[in-house]
Amino acid sequence: MTKTLVIAEKPSVAQDIVRALTPAYGKFDKHEDHFENEQFVVTSAVGHLVEIQAPEEFDVKRGKWSFANLPVIPPRFDLKPVDKTKSRLNAVVKQAKRKDVTQLINACDAGREGELIFRLIEQYAGGAKGGLGKPIQRLWLQSMTPQAIREGFEKLRSEQQMQGLADAARSRSEADWLVGINGTRAMTAFNSRDGGFFLTTVGRVQTPTLSLVVDREDKIRKFVSRDYWEVHGTFDAQAGQYLGKWFNPQWKKTEDAEAKADRVWSAAEAQAIAAAVKGKPATVTEESKPTTQASPLLFDLTSLQREANGKFGFSAKTTLALAQSLYERHKALTYPRTDSRALPEDYVPVAKQTFEMLAHSGMRHLEPFAQQAIGAGYVRPSKRIFDNSKVSDHFAIIPTTQAPSGLSEAEQKLYDLVVRRFMAVFFPSAEYQVTTRISKVEQHSFKTEGKVLVKPGWLAIYGKEAANEVEDAKEGDKGQPLVAVQPGEQPRTSDAQPKGLKTKPPARYSEATLLGAMESAGKQIDDEELRSAMQEKGLGTPATRAAIIEGLLTEKYMLREGRELIPTAKAFQLMTLLRGLEVDELCRADLTGEWEYKLSQMEKGALSRAAFMQEIAAMTERMVKKAKEYDRDTIPGDYATLATPCPNCGGIVKENYRRYACTGVHGTSEGCGFSFTKSPAGRTFETAEAEQLLRDRRIGPLEGFRSKAGWPFVAEVGIVRDEEAGNFKLEFDFGDDKDEESGEIVDFSHQHSLGACPKCGAPVFEHGANYVCAKAVPTPQQAVPSCDFKSGQIILQQPIEREQMGKLLATGKTDLLEKFVSNRTRRAFKAFLVWDKDAGKVNFEFEQRESKYPARKTAAAKTGAAGAARTSAAAKKAPAAKKAPAAKKTAARKPAAANYRPDAALAAVIGDGAVARTEVVKKVWDYVKAHNLQDPKDKRVIVADAKLLPVFGKDRINMFELTGIVGQHLHSQGEA
Repeated sequence: MTKTLVIAEKPSVAQDIVRALTPAYGKFDKHEDHFENEQFVVTSAVGHLVEIQAPEEFDVKRGKWSFANLPVIPPRFDLKPVDKTKSRLNAVVKQAKRKDVTQLINACDAGREGELIFRLIEQYAGGAKGGLGKPIQRLWLQSMTPQAIREGFEKLRSEQQMQGLADAARSRSEADWLVGINGTRAMTAFNSRDGGFFLTTVGRVQTPTLSLVVDREDKIRKFVSRDYWEVHGTFDAQAGQYLGKWFNPQWKKTEDAEAKADRVWSAAEAQAIAAAVKGKPATVTEESKPTTQASPLLFDLTSLQREANGKFGFSAKTTLALAQSLYERHKALTYPRTDSRALPEDYVPVAKQTFEMLAHSGMRHLEPFAQQAIGAGYVRPSKRIFDNSKVSDHFAIIPTTQAPSGLSEAEQKLYDLVVRRFMAVFFPSAEYQVTTRISKVEQHSFKTEGKVLVKPGWLAIYGKEAANEVEDAKEGDKGQPLVAVQPGEQPRTSDAQPKGLKTKPPARYSEATLLGAMESAGKQIDDEELRSAMQEKGLGTPATRAAIIEGLLTEKYMLREGRELIPTAKAFQLMTLLRGLEVDELCRADLTGEWEYKLSQMEKGALSRAAFMQEIAAMTERMVKKAKEYDRDTIPGDYATLATPCPNCGGIVKENYRRYACTGVHGTSEGCGFSFTKSPAGRTFETAEAEQLLRDRRIGPLEGFRSKAGWPFVAEVGIVRDEEAGNFKLEFDFGDDKDEESGEIVDFSHQHSLGACPKCGAPVFEHGANYVCAKAVPTPQQAVPSCDFKSGQIILQQPIEREQMGKLLATGKTDLLEKFVSNRTRRAFKAFLVWDKDAGKVNFEFEQRESKYPARKTAAAKTGAAGAARTSAAAKKAPAAKKAPAAKKTAARKPAAANYRPDAALAAVIGDGAVARTEVVKKVWDYVKAHNLQDPKDKRVIVADAKLLPVFGKDRINMFELTGIVGQHLHSQGEA
């Protein structure tokens, strides 16, 4: 009997499909990597299992990245398995090649990436034939409820129907490879011409996105604040006082973006206006009219990410992960990776069913509004909500008809956000009475605006938060009534005061505003309906924008400070290079937006894949040619002049593209020859860092350097005298502390102590890459060391500032430090550094996190930090590291001792604290019970949620497997 293979994108989706099909097609037997019954075999990928690569004969390995080997434009692309998921790929391919499997169903996520994941697997399974040759159908799911899955199987799409989407998916993947690989190699080759390896990553979408942030920062840096004045008047009417602001009724917009009708540009003029009106009667005219405000449109992914960033501070990546969990695991939301803000026209009955669910959902703060909508018949056809022409492959994000349970706090916040927006869009508009009053005194006019909410309409759903939902509300314009002025009454101007203010630079991008800029390809459009009309020309797609932002942060092109995104010197240097080389394609957001538009046209069959790829190849060749043929000494740009003079001749030191160099006493000559590179070992100095280095002749320790082999390292950088060359040069200092071990005398007389040694009370000083006790090294006072206190100035890539070490010595504990990176997992983590008197060393202490679940008893969350300070050669020989095995044996004799620390995956479930091994299983069980994760049919089976999946490595485990599995995620204290 022949069978149909169903390939889902994730194991959880495969399970959902099996559950939905069982009532209609019979029970499935569970095997190690698939489910099977008489008609179907169901298996899954885990995201991308296969990726494209240039054929071996066309590719160039990194050691040979040079212009001689560029551009790389292969005539075809080969496929290679993703290393970490090879076993899963082999399992899927094995099922696809079965002789009794005669057709395939692509059940990957409904979108471009889901199409690509399946097509590449099918191509890889077919080997040299380029495919298996078996018929393919497409399951297109907008919702993960059992009913939606069964309906999807009744309406399978043909392979031909999906060809446009498949072409666009392949073209996007290949275009990103061509531009990213060639661009990165060309710019790296250009920047590495002077030696070393300066990795300079670029991308078809990431670099234009970065250009938005750099351009905004450039405007902020160049902004010159201007003083201006407003004149505020107080008017006494019979019914009471009211306020008004002076304005010029004849004012018209000019090229001066900062000019406004209510601004005066000189203090004298403002004073004159105030003096002229004070004590004088006003002639009042006013206009009062009703206005309405409709609710915002339904969410697409980008607008949801923006809203969640603004309200909760969630990153775009976090919002996508939460929405995906609510869609896949909880079945509570529809498909989140959508760019549509409307629903299909036949979805009115489903919307009514959703309101029925919400009316009995147990969400007390929203149930009354759901019942109100049902009772008043609010859910009815409306082009603003139900419009097929505004629905792409997916519709807007809305709640499903399934009420969720066991949501985490963050999931609940996001679900609540979507539910309120869904309900609000069906409610009546909010109604206001808006009054504009003009008080004319002498020849001067003052404006007063009042806005009173008459009927809250949809705003009632938001309650106290309603004012924040009024997007066009101005300061002081959120509902204040005005005192009445009688006909013919002339209120007296009891006071008038000039108010001095300053113009402000544009705000830095947050993730919310950057997502908006990416959505409209850099065109800042406030009107969301207009922005919707431009959505096909955005940077990236809703599904990829979060990853683009995270990639720029990872590559250190941007830093996240609070909610602001700040470009680094590396970002400015890249933009200077690309613009200097006239590679506009990688700088212009609107041009890349055009490419996204063409991909969407390809999906609709309106553009051929060959034509698009030919255009990308031509652009790639031109980009490499520009970089290869550039023959001038420096790239033109807006460069800094340092305040500190040249250490060799006292001349002016100026920045150019590659270096900071002496330009002579007058700043116009070639100078004395002194210079230092801007980007030693691939790390670009910020201007302030270059200034500090030149002023103090030393800076650091700094992180972010890369060796020629590409490995990161940490070092101090100094400017030292080169007697042979008769000039100064830049030099790395790795803090090897050789003098500590050589027995040479160390003189601390020129230093200020950071505090008293916690072991012996002697003063502690900076020395090499460590903070050391004065009695731990040979000194004039004590030739033979008698103490061994030492703590690294950098521990696990986290710089430990003098202030923090001083606090540790004084109080026994630092502030919470946030940039430690585990050597084992490479994951970042937060911790305090504490003095552990019992262990006689500096240890980690982890932050105690509040939980919405009942508190569980935990041991003290401490773990060794001495072994972590291995960034210097000397630290590898620290006594604490040698004692670790002995400590482990001792702990083994005390069953309740908290001598283990969970890795990042397990810590996400039970917390970061140190634990006894026997405690771990109990903590996991507490989590399982709190989240209701036992299989209702077999309580001995645990069903993994998003947090447990990385721990278990599979979707379900038997309770008897638990101890063995969690043991793999524990390591003894002191390991990092």
